[in-house]
Amino acid sequence: MEIRKASFLLSNTDVSKCPPPTLPEYAFIGRSNVGKSSLINMLANNNSLAKISGTPGKTRLINHFIINESWYLVDLPGYGYAKVPRSERTKYENMIRQYILKRENLYCLFILIDIRHEPQKIDLEFMEWIGMNQVPFVMVFTKTDKLKPDEVQTKIELYTEKMFEIWEEMPTYFITSAVKILGKTEILDFIDEINLKAK
Repeated sequence: MEIRKASFLLSNTDVSKCPPPTLPEYAFIGRSNVGKSSLINMLANNNSLAKISGTPGKTRLINHFIINESWYLVDLPGYGYAKVPRSERTKYENMIRQYILKRENLYCLFILIDIRHEPQKIDLEFMEWIGMNQVPFVMVFTKTDKLKPDEVQTKIELYTEKMFEIWEEMPTYFITSAVKILGKTEILDFIDEINLKAK
């Protein structure tokens, strides 16, 4: 698949105000500063589609984009560290949970993970919660350009080992780099395949 047209549709904090659930929807989420906006912009061939910031926790709304007039891409607020009061952070977490559990046309959740770090408890617990609620998801390892190829492989093996402590099999995952345009074709082909099956 090639993204020929990508445009912002709307932002909100209430799942009931999201666009009508008539098209397949794919949401992107991860810890703050994981490189989510850069990845979305890379996929869409548009460096200004999703707002990039050096400040963790900048995305605070459910942002809908319509892609090729045929499916929705959703940029969700990050979880974990953010320089906001605890009460506000709880509000964001509740908003994310409501969206994930109630959005009936959510075909897949892309969970972004910074490959430079050891497996983080917050990521593992979030994926476990997603699995318990039977929400389809894949893992997306970001910022692979920051490591050497053998280091990337070592990190993947480490994560696989950690996942097998709970999971029977490793979820589908993608290795990406917004800088090197790595993983773009694989992710878009994956979405295209699901869309074709849904028709």
